[in-house]
Amino acid sequence: MSLVDLIMPRLGESIVEATILRWHKRPGDKVAMDESVLDIATDKVDSEVPSTADGTIAEILFKENDIVPVGAVIARIETDAAAAVAPAAAPAVTEAPAAPETTVPAPQPVEHEDADVVEEVPYTPAEKAASAQGSSGVRFYSPLVLNIAASEGISMSELERIPGTGQDGRVSKKDILNYLKTRGATPVAAPAATKAAAPDTPAVSSPVSKSSAAAPVSYSGNVEIVEMDRMRKMIAKHMIDSQNTSAHVTSFVECDVTNMVLWREKVKKDFEKREGEKLTYTPLFIEAVVKSLKKYPWLNSSVDGDKIVIKKDINIGMATAMPTGNLIVPVIKGADQLNLTGLAKRVNSLADAARNGKLKPDDTADGTFTLTNVGTFGSIMGTPIINQPQVAIMAAGAIKKRPVVVETEQGDSIAIRHMMYLSLSYDHRIIDGALGATFLNAVAKELENFDMDRSW
Repeated sequence: MSLVDLIMPRLGESIVEATILRWHKRPGDKVAMDESVLDIATDKVDSEVPSTADGTIAEILFKENDIVPVGAVIARIETDAAAAVAPAAAPAVTEAPAAPETTVPAPQPVEHEDADVVEEVPYTPAEKAASAQGSSGVRFYSPLVLNIAASEGISMSELERIPGTGQDGRVSKKDILNYLKTRGATPVAAPAATKAAAPDTPAVSSPVSKSSAAAPVSYSGNVEIVEMDRMRKMIAKHMIDSQNTSAHVTSFVECDVTNMVLWREKVKKDFEKREGEKLTYTPLFIEAVVKSLKKYPWLNSSVDGDKIVIKKDINIGMATAMPTGNLIVPVIKGADQLNLTGLAKRVNSLADAARNGKLKPDDTADGTFTLTNVGTFGSIMGTPIINQPQVAIMAAGAIKKRPVVVETEQGDSIAIRHMMYLSLSYDHRIIDGALGATFLNAVAKELENFDMDRSW
């Protein structure tokens, strides 16, 4: 007999934890290879975790609704397979996670994680840092500790004062839980103005905290109170974290897409008849974005501390509205390797899966640049928030007919043209206005110079 560890899988570059929604198996239940063991959820997608071996569930280490770091052991499977080898060293867990004394394994390092994830950065105890650097010492915390702090309304200034017993003096789950037991008896001297997290610690930002909900709130007039669902709460936190992480700047450009519109009207019926797919504007926008990213690769990058990580793969995320009103961003992997037909099929397939709740974790992972088509809902322009850890996101506004001045060899004239606005939000830490505007204009030129005689 041997035990095989079931690990919380890696769910995407910017995802460091997931919530356990439901266990399909209990200790003692038989399980087959690739059989679903539990359902998990992130701010991007709900998914199933399959078994990695045939055998019997020997131990379940987390309860439903627990937030678990990526790389943590979540269950153990007893198997007869002699060749079964447990994944690399994970701390032994001898009690159910409900017991506050249990130490949760730290997430495994993931290459080029979001700027929030700094577990591998050496920690300097606050008092030593203060003596060596004045007040500029920075203290780092695990995602689990940050989540507990956010849910309990512990500000960063208060968190800095909690003594740590973990490796290199870090605050562990045990430390913060013990602190919460005596919090009322030992008030921490922290200014009232520091209830919100500082900009350099976005992981503590939370749209809902117990401190803000402690005082009863009264509402005047005729109102309806609607509780945010889990996904909406996660999206809210993700958006706040992004704004606290990146220095957002948005540029705009007007674009004459008459040629593109007329070409699509001409071929869309034949395209659908031959390919069995509808030809929307989204793959046409993606095609122009891909061509421009090849010219300006810094827009296809991420920031890792003081390093710029330029991605060679071009994976385009497309923001998709769900029937619930929430938003999800499936990713077209290797978009630069697909022709227009391939892009159209992939766009339609992912959009359909998103609307029907059939996306898999891999469908939302590893995006390098995002497009959001705000024109679908009638908006003429938008200022989108960057999808971390990317550094740029483009919004395509509604296409409208307008009278515009057209330059011809015979002189200027006024004509009715199909016009739209493109907007680009980018991370000013590494992309300045010149580069952002140049890239955006390159996309506009690709659309304006659309070849009316091309095939698909």
